[in-house]
Amino acid sequence: QVQLVESGGGSVQAGGSLRLSCVASGYTDIGNYMMGWFRQAPGKEREGVAGINSDGRTSYADSVKGRFTISQDNAKNTLYLQMNSLKPEDTAMYYCAAAGASRAVGWLQLQRWVYNYWGQGTQVTVSS
Repeated sequence: QVQLVESGGGSVQAGGSLRLSCVASGYTDIGNYMMGWFRQAPGKEREGVAGINSDGRTSYADSVKGRFTISQDNAKNTLYLQMNSLKPEDTAMYYCAAAGASRAVGWLQLQRWVYNYWGQGTQVTVSS
């Protein structure tokens, strides 16, 4: 069983930055999983933001390309999402997820149904 705990959310003004973290536990080596970040705004579906597979290949939603960067530190069993140039439309609950399909690439990295384990989320609010 994989447990995921997110942190790093908060309130920032437009143009600001935040770094989200997700610590995995439960006899888990995140290097053996595909990891992803998703977000859900009120009244909207949960959407994929970024994914990184066990080979280090990444994928991003078009809305965040060039602004967000996903990375991981396997030694710390921690996933990160660096978010720069934040916009009000980035406001959402952000979730960390892990998938046993460790080598999925491309659009699969951003699909909810691929992921098996989820964290509880951390809130990001961007004001204009």
